[in-house]
Amino acid sequence: MDKEKVLREYIKNLGSVAVAFSGGTDSAFLLQVALDTLGREHVVAVIATSCFVSGRETAEAIAFCRDRGISYEVVEIHPLDIKGMEHNPVNRCYLCKKMLCQHFLEVAKDGGIQAVVEGSNVDDEGDYRPGMQAVEEMGLHSPLRASGWTKEEIREASRQLGLPTADKPANACLATRFAYGDNIGPERLQMVDEAERLLEEIGVGQRRVRLHNLGTKSMARIEVTPEDFALIFDPENAKYINRKFQKLGFSYVTLDLGGFSSGKMNQTLQ
Repeated sequence: MDKEKVLREYIKNLGSVAVAFSGGTDSAFLLQVALDTLGREHVVAVIATSCFVSGRETAEAIAFCRDRGISYEVVEIHPLDIKGMEHNPVNRCYLCKKMLCQHFLEVAKDGGIQAVVEGSNVDDEGDYRPGMQAVEEMGLHSPLRASGWTKEEIREASRQLGLPTADKPANACLATRFAYGDNIGPERLQMVDEAERLLEEIGVGQRRVRLHNLGTKSMARIEVTPEDFALIFDPENAKYINRKFQKLGFSYVTLDLGGFSSGKMNQTLQ
């Protein structure tokens, strides 16, 4: 069978699902396939909000569901309540994901839903992702990964379905913008969130703003794809970015000439 048939059969066998929905390309595709396979009465989208998630991402996820009449629930989690989390431990993703999974499972149980599914794909297997361990331990299902879907295949299938998320830039938890061991308090999380919003405003697509401590100072290291280097190097844009970033609290603003790379902070673990 082709991958779509395998995916649909996997979801069909679950009976009813709560979809961990971030509003990104993967979870939107998974949500749509679940709806097409099981019917709306057997599917609910669960949207998590926390200080680790950009408010814009949450708003877009809610709008996606509202525009399509999809049942959804919003759950608020507080990962900084976990002991030691404010110091960004190496197992941060595991601890946070475990808390997140517990909330998803509670929503499913309360709604009489048989399974919780999440949108990781086979491309996610090549990086340090302790959160996937939590997903497996908590009994969540990963239909896209189980049926062998890659990110590009998901994007192409999303285009065929007419999903607006088909070419949406990949996003990740805001805590990934910090080196392990650095403070990730609410104010600093907001700094990188606002910085990335400013880059989006001038037309930058895939983007990350990594925050590095330099004693009492902080440095922003901007990651974009090489195609967007010209936008950053434009004299007016460069001046605007530098001014706005300094106003946010960054002492220095730099561009990573290596370009965007998902999980780049994990290189410090090697």
